[in-house]
Amino acid sequence: MGKKINIAAVGDNCIDLYDSTGEKFPGGNPVNVAVYVKRMNGNSSYTGVVGTDEYGQFMMESIASKGVDISHMKLLEGKTAVTHVEIKNGDRVLGDYDEGVMADFKLSEEDINFLCTHDLVVTGIWGMIESELSKIKEKGTLIAFDFADKLNHEITIEAIPFVDYAFFSDNSKSDEELHAYMKAIYSRGPSIVIVTRGEKGSVAYDGKEFATYGIIECDVIDSMGAGDSYIAGFLMGVLEGDSIIDCMKKGAISSSVTIGYYGAW
Repeated sequence: MGKKINIAAVGDNCIDLYDSTGEKFPGGNPVNVAVYVKRMNGNSSYTGVVGTDEYGQFMMESIASKGVDISHMKLLEGKTAVTHVEIKNGDRVLGDYDEGVMADFKLSEEDINFLCTHDLVVTGIWGMIESELSKIKEKGTLIAFDFADKLNHEITIEAIPFVDYAFFSDNSKSDEELHAYMKAIYSRGPSIVIVTRGEKGSVAYDGKEFATYGIIECDVIDSMGAGDSYIAGFLMGVLEGDSIIDCMKKGAISSSVTIGYYGAW
C-alpha cells in the first residue's frame, strides 16, 4: 500500500439552512470536497474561517467528525456564513447569502506552507484566495478550482493562469459553443478543463481531445453537493493516475451517491 492521497481544501464554508424545515447542514464548496475525499478513503484538510456563533462551533465539529483535518480552521469574531435553501422538485434553490466572517478571510504564510504539504489544493470562486494562487503554484503544488457557472467572472480571469484542473458548470451552451470556450480557457493555463452539465453529464478537454461521460442513473433527493462530489471523485482519479474517462466516471459515481440524500453530507 502506498501513502494515502492528501488533498487540501481551502476557502468558503457556509451553513445551508433549509427554511421550510429549519434543518441546517454544514457545507461550502471546499468543505464538501474535503468530506467527499474522506468518503473515498483519501486524506483531506480544510482551511477557512467560521464565526464565534453557534453555527461556527457546529461547522467545526461537523467537519472534524468526518475525519477531515481542521487544524487550520480559525475563529473570527462575528457570524458564520449562511445560505438559505429551498427544495423544489428535488432541486435546490439558493436564496439569500450572509457572508459573515468569510468576508475577512485571508491566508497567512503559514497557511500557504501547510496547504503545500498536500498533493493538491482545491478551492473555488467564492474562496477568497485567488490572489494567493501564485504563491501556491510557485511551490509546485497542483491546484484545482471550481469556477461554478462564472465563465467570464473577474475572479475567473484572475485565477485561471495558476490552475491545473479547471471545473465549470454549464448546461445552456451548445456543444460547439462550449468546446470553443473550453479551448479558450485551456489556452490560458490549465492542464484539463472540465465542465459538468447536469443531466447531460460532463465534458473534459486536455488540449488534444474532448472526452464526454454521462450520469449514473439514481433517484434524486437533493442535488446539493452534486458538483462538489463530482470534483472530489475526479481529483481522486487524477491523483491515482487514472485516465480522463475514468476520472469522469469516478466523479459521476461520487455525485450519484450525494444526490440520494438531503444536504451536502
